[in-house]
Amino acid sequence: MEQDAQKILEELEASLETATLDRIEQTVDLIADAKQNHKKVVVVTGSGPNVHEGVTTLIAELMRAGVVDGVATSSAVAAHEMGGALDQVKRCQGDSVGVDPFYLPYGGEFELTEVDDDLLQSIEEYMPVDHELIHRLQQAEGKTIIKAAGNLGYPAGLWLERASMEIAALARSHGMSFEEVAGLGADERTMLGIGAKKGLPVIVTIPQLIGGGLTGLCIGESIGVIERANRLAHMLDSAEVIIESGVVLTQEIHDGPLERYTGHGLWSAWLGHFTYSLEGKKLVRIDLDPNLEQAWQIERKNSSVQLAIADGRPKTKMFDIPFRMEMSGFARHPNSLPIIGDLGLIWPAIARRLAKRLDLRLEFISFPQQSDAGQAMREWIVREIKPLNWKKLLEKLRALS
Repeated sequence: MEQDAQKILEELEASLETATLDRIEQTVDLIADAKQNHKKVVVVTGSGPNVHEGVTTLIAELMRAGVVDGVATSSAVAAHEMGGALDQVKRCQGDSVGVDPFYLPYGGEFELTEVDDDLLQSIEEYMPVDHELIHRLQQAEGKTIIKAAGNLGYPAGLWLERASMEIAALARSHGMSFEEVAGLGADERTMLGIGAKKGLPVIVTIPQLIGGGLTGLCIGESIGVIERANRLAHMLDSAEVIIESGVVLTQEIHDGPLERYTGHGLWSAWLGHFTYSLEGKKLVRIDLDPNLEQAWQIERKNSSVQLAIADGRPKTKMFDIPFRMEMSGFARHPNSLPIIGDLGLIWPAIARRLAKRLDLRLEFISFPQQSDAGQAMREWIVREIKPLNWKKLLEKLRALS
């Protein structure tokens, strides 16, 4: 890691509370101990800030460096990574450029993806492009912003959703998941891309399938629900440390239908299905919700969460906090550790310490997007990380046949 980046991070980390820094150090200890003992670390990540803060790009770098051994994520993240993680768009009023209001979202805005000539040519090889619409968008009044890639921007968003239908068909014909096939053409600085290159699992979880428009539906269609749950269970079973980052519904992920320790997988195991156990695993959750910390502290103090479950009492009415479903399994797990704060700062703080501890040379480090370094980082991602390369995808897929 460059000295300038290290200095910037040290200054930014000065804003963190001592308790948060202590949890970061504990997390680094868990990860470093696992790697030094040849054990695996996997990450369960949501979209939103994970993409905008450069965290998914940082996780991809940690996969390249041999720190992260697998990822569970959302279909929205997969869709954004297919678009290059972040892109720059011009946002205009759709009716001013002749787009039927029927198609427009709340606010009536329509977006132009600012693509270079090479990408536009590759899109045109795949589908017709309305150059007149592009010209009207270029001439219209609007605002240029950086946002999660693909999505609602024309023509990239439409192209990626159309390509997703073909990727799903290719995945089924080759006995692969959508994520595996898309990863063959994705930039290797994305989780999808580096996962495909290194043979590391990148799996969209079942609760996170509905996102990314048609891409999410195509991901869900590529392999069956039971197989998807089974692949996730095998990945989590292989891990010593599980890190959850800005993600909801994790009770159906880390202790889902094939997990025995919390009881959800009891009958699956009884009936002979593959199951795994969270017992003995280390579970870290990076979250903004202070209620997670309170639930965790309550359980550490008097085992109230476990007692409520044992007595069949509703947890939502027992504690003076909004009790989210995923707090239950997490708080009760003896080796769980919450880190409450801005994941845009917590992740690079973890990565900086890991690089020093494990003597790693990281080629990318993220910064919180509200900082000057974070703005420069976002511009770098827009400029450097490329959208899906369809020709590369097909070439690599043929090579596997």
